[in-house]
Amino acid sequence: MTTTNGEKSKTIIHIETVTAPTNIACIKYWGKASKEYNTPINSSVSVTLDQSDLCAVTTASASHQFTQDRLWLNGTEEVDAHQSKRFRACIDGVRRLASDRIDADTGDVVVSKDEWQNMKFHVSSYNTFPTAAGLASSAAGYAALVAALAKLVCAKESFPGELTTIARQGSGSACRSLMGGFVAWRMGGEKEDWSDSLAEQVADETHWPEIRALILVVSDAKKDTSSTSGMSNSVATSELLKHRAKEVVSKRMDIIEKAWLEKDFETFGKITMMDSNQFHATCLDTSPPIFYMNDISKSVIRIVHVYNEWAGEIRAAYTFDAGPNAVLYTLQKFSVEVGALMLKFYPGNSDDYMPNSEFEKEVKAFELDEELVKSVEKTGRIPASGDVKKIYYTKSGPGPQSLGADRAIIDVNTGLNTYKKD
Repeated sequence: MTTTNGEKSKTIIHIETVTAPTNIACIKYWGKASKEYNTPINSSVSVTLDQSDLCAVTTASASHQFTQDRLWLNGTEEVDAHQSKRFRACIDGVRRLASDRIDADTGDVVVSKDEWQNMKFHVSSYNTFPTAAGLASSAAGYAALVAALAKLVCAKESFPGELTTIARQGSGSACRSLMGGFVAWRMGGEKEDWSDSLAEQVADETHWPEIRALILVVSDAKKDTSSTSGMSNSVATSELLKHRAKEVVSKRMDIIEKAWLEKDFETFGKITMMDSNQFHATCLDTSPPIFYMNDISKSVIRIVHVYNEWAGEIRAAYTFDAGPNAVLYTLQKFSVEVGALMLKFYPGNSDDYMPNSEFEKEVKAFELDEELVKSVEKTGRIPASGDVKKIYYTKSGPGPQSLGADRAIIDVNTGLNTYKKD
């Protein structure tokens, strides 16, 4: 029996694979203005991190032979994912922007714009770092989902940033992970459909190449209060959150964006720490109160302030998202000193404690100032291995990146997940 080209096209599985970065906010997003559109009560801004250690890897595939949309996360299928509001928003949102898929070699139309509407999608995704532990894994995941789908269906935006408006319907901060460098999420609200609630790149990753980040993984366990639940309670009960959104954030956005563009670390660091502290203050002001940071987190804060006081300037700036893990922004010229200070008081107990071996070597060889060590000891911190699980060293990086067919985690013949968690 001869198979026609039309019949053959029905069995083809079309695949694209991308990576997407995490981002760590300097001005925090906390609280939804519209639950339907997943929009914020205030604007926010973040640093997109390099994907060497921290990223989501996602393969999106489509075929006429698929019977329903399916999703695998970290190797496990999400039951009834096709009914998930967030997943559906991304699938349907990107599909609306679909165009013809063209064979790069022949110029032939492989899939027409209209054909995408009749296909189902299989998606597999995994994170290279702990999921749901306060390291913006959902931001990376949904950004990767939208980026992979967009590449697959050759999506064409009708206005700049349209794909970011789709990503934020999956996870709010995911909109910022679709761009590299320093990225703002403008809250919007002037348009009825909230299409003006989108991400905007303030500067790309090459603008301030000296910026570095140390990430102290205090806990890789799933947090007991999800961001969605926490936000809802804060909006309902925290007077401080209302004041913050109305009176504080817009001024800080102006100051910190100017600081980034002028490479003014003193101001950038000051605002970053102030906003982290205020975010967690709103969590405490919530009823019942939410505790994302723990005693180890608080000890890191004390040490950073002692360090900056000893230095006579802000050399390191902490920020904590909805979890206990510390992100310390610094400049390249101070990064080894900051790393040595953290390793001194938070020693590791595993071979991969600092995944960047070159940085680890420099850190271990660095001699800390005795007066600095004495000053930190006065905070009461006693070095103990195990309090911090891992220390990542990274920098600002680009948005989503495409991978070759050999990196796909959907089988091109069966359309099923191939990723297995170690």
